[in-house]
Amino acid sequence: MKLLLHACCAPCTLEPLRILAQEGHDITVSYNNSNIHPRSEYDKRLAVLVDYCQSQGIELVEGIYDPQSWARVAGVFGDNPETRQQRCRQCYRLRLEEAARFAATHGFEGLSTTLDVSPYQYIPVIEEELNRACQPWGLTAVFRDFTPYYPQATKLSRAMGMYRQNYCGCSLSDAEARRERQERAQQRKEQKERAAALRADQDKIAQEQRAEAARQKAAYQAKRAAQRAALKAYKQAQRTDQDF
Repeated sequence: MKLLLHACCAPCTLEPLRILAQEGHDITVSYNNSNIHPRSEYDKRLAVLVDYCQSQGIELVEGIYDPQSWARVAGVFGDNPETRQQRCRQCYRLRLEEAARFAATHGFEGLSTTLDVSPYQYIPVIEEELNRACQPWGLTAVFRDFTPYYPQATKLSRAMGMYRQNYCGCSLSDAEARRERQERAQQRKEQKERAAALRADQDKIAQEQRAEAARQKAAYQAKRAAQRAALKAYKQAQRTDQDF
């Protein structure tokens, strides 16, 4: 079918584009991601995606970049782990509704998305929002759980030298990712410190064991030396008695 593929970035587009093309779809890529912050990050991801689509002979259309609309519908949930899923849902909804509107008004039959590549996303929520966006327009929601292909996409994008972002897109996810990286770094530091302390304890025990073994060896050698000296003295006394 004539399919519009909503793409969040080039690395996440690699496997979905390949798989959907193999299924026989006529694909156009759509880049509408008002969630991405700052604008320089938005432009960087877009430039990489444009280059890749051009290399594959795939048409790319860009939506309107309107971070204020994202802030109104998704950003209001703030940086709160308890409302993170709801924030992401509203983010998915905004972007997929925009893509669905474009698809329906430009002769597309179906809509898919690359959001479901990353294991860090809410995959069931993405499926729900894709279906929801397509339903009013009579579009076919082409949902695929692409997460099994994430390792391959990561490996391939690195081999291709593609820019890979280290956060989802919005300023809140950037802050969350920074905290998570800091937490992981702190955890690694603590693990190293625990491992170093354990090695130090083990070294101390081993040193004490070696010292005790050396002490026992010295004591044994002293005992054997005393026994040999006593035996030698006894033998000398025996020879002296025989001389008399």
